Amino acid sequence: MDVLIALLAVLGALWGALAGLLLPRAAYRLSVQPEESWRQECPEGHPLRGWAGLARCPRGGWYGPRTALVAPATALVCAALAAATGARPELGAWLLLAPFGVLLAVVDFGVHRLPDVLTLPLAGGGLLLLGGAALAPGNAGEWTGALYGSLALAGAYFVLFLINPNGMGFGDVKLALALGAVLGWYGWGVLLLGTFAGFVLAALYGIGLVAARRAGRKTAIPFGPFLIGGAFVGVLLGAYAA
Repeated sequence: MDVLIALLAVLGALWGALAGLLLPRAAYRLSVQPEESWRQECPEGHPLRGWAGLARCPRGGWYGPRTALVAPATALVCAALAAATGARPELGAWLLLAPFGVLLAVVDFGVHRLPDVLTLPLAGGGLLLLGGAALAPGNAGEWTGALYGSLALAGAYFVLFLINPNGMGFGDVKLALALGAVLGWYGWGVLLLGTFAGFVLAALYGIGLVAARRAGRKTAIPFGPFLIGGAFVGVLLGAYAA
């Protein structure tokens, strides 16, 4: 079993590294303000062909997020998910969804935006993939838990959005549809744990910025990356304990 887990972790890392190489161009194209259209050209003015791939100008210059950071980060995320989940059918869902989570985190860090073109398909795709995993033998979760978790977390975040729109953006509400699904797969306890972890990570980041005098108490920070990070922690713990 230890050999199998190690093999899955290696394969997960290879998959994550490959997927991570395809993210920088998409991150660059999507990192625009809400009123702007997706980027069609590199900083040098050359047309961008396609969405997936390296962010490299035809003349040799690099742009957008650093591939040397994005690819290893995606590899580590996928390797950890593979090691924690083992040879269960939901692993396929985690490995397919994880690169999109990394992409969303990169975009939100860059421009404080969670594009609908990513969040909404991620929610639908997550429920669809977990539905397939629920039909396969040997799974460790429940699809109804994923569905109810998706609706519950999005509903809770929507209430927070109505109470304080400056603290919780509507993009976070739509992201919660996907995060609630992946956390709810392993039950309500994992859903609460992953959600709490996201808030803790965001609070620690904000405190760190204030302590370093790089931000004030009212400075807006991107919330999405920490919600995604909390969901990652929750899924790891839920998969390991299942």
